[in-house]
Amino acid sequence: MITQSTPFDKQEAILSAALRLFVEYGFHGTPTSKIASEAGVAHGTLFHYFKTKDELVITLYNSINANFRAYLSENATPATSIKDRFKNLFYYSVQWSLQYKNEFYFTQQFHFSPHFKQLGTEAEEMGQQSYLHRALYTEALQTNIFKPLPIELITSLCMSQLVGTYEYLINTNFPDDKQDEVIDKIIELTWAMFTQPEAI
Repeated sequence: MITQSTPFDKQEAILSAALRLFVEYGFHGTPTSKIASEAGVAHGTLFHYFKTKDELVITLYNSINANFRAYLSENATPATSIKDRFKNLFYYSVQWSLQYKNEFYFTQQFHFSPHFKQLGTEAEEMGQQSYLHRALYTEALQTNIFKPLPIELITSLCMSQLVGTYEYLINTNFPDDKQDEVIDKIIELTWAMFTQPEAI
């Protein structure tokens, strides 16, 4: 019996192919014709689902961002203290990046591309990290646990720490227990960087 692809299957095939090709060749080095060929659909079919290449890029980013938020919501278990919540979010953000390397790399490409500006100011701010991160940073500022720094700076510096942790870990060959030890040390350093002396 021959089964036909559903519209959802075709759309997912296009997004999956786009992710692989964007990571390998970049946005400008990946024409839509190549994405369609990789996805096994006609070139015109791609434009049935995505009117422009920009729309495809942004849809892919939003899909990955939703996956990231869902992963954190499922794995970063609630904790009482702000410090424990900070540790949970940082740890599982790193774990997500290691499990979904292409997706993580793509989000970094996206954040430094003109496409990011198309999201609008609020979406840009939320896009750097999840709303869970931003809500936590806001609470830490309001309760004077964090030093009085702009939240945009805190978000940017935390993201830099996350990217640095990811790059270090993928270039090493630590066993899982050693990897967790490294992440814990980086979390403590990052926490100390932002907190008031009495909160450490």
